[in-house]
Amino acid sequence: MYLTDIRMRPAEGPSVRINISQLGHRKVTSALWGTLDQFIITGHDNGELVQWDIKTQDDVRKEKPHTAQIMDLQTNRDLTFLISSSKDCTAKLFDVETLDHLKTYTTDRPVNSAAMSPIKDHVVLGGGQEAIEVTQTAATTGKFEARFFHLIFEEEFARVKGHFGPINTLAFHPDGKSYASGGEDGFVRIHHFDNDYLDYDF
Repeated sequence: MYLTDIRMRPAEGPSVRINISQLGHRKVTSALWGTLDQFIITGHDNGELVQWDIKTQDDVRKEKPHTAQIMDLQTNRDLTFLISSSKDCTAKLFDVETLDHLKTYTTDRPVNSAAMSPIKDHVVLGGGQEAIEVTQTAATTGKFEARFFHLIFEEEFARVKGHFGPINTLAFHPDGKSYASGGEDGFVRIHHFDNDYLDYDF
């Protein structure tokens, strides 16, 4: 894993390299910065979640919440919560600082991405059947919908169709009034919420 200061030109200094294999970790599949950029959290292909101290380059916390590869990591707006997405058909919510497991959102398909609403206690999950199998599958059976769950109660309350392949990435607009999804079908779809959603109280 390499860390590069984008303010520096290549000739001004090398990237910082953290040798994760020497510390007994598998391939990194997703990574993000933690609170105040003091640490990095990485997701791995064996379902492991690791917190790295930037100064010492040591793994200070390790958890293995998933049984399959972690596909995506995202935080909420104030960097207090982290949500992971995995091929084990779950997305899980954690405390960013401690990596304590808080909630689990379970589906019947691999989850490639999950995002948290900045204005509501809602989580959107996306994924679907593996891309290699998509050519033999109708969109209705490939399970390519975006699925909405309540952040606290872990209950699914809505689905949004549109993609003809697995959803690979999801992101809410900062104002919380829309979200974007990118799929294996090559489309990026921007979904604007109507007033019924914005006024809805779970």
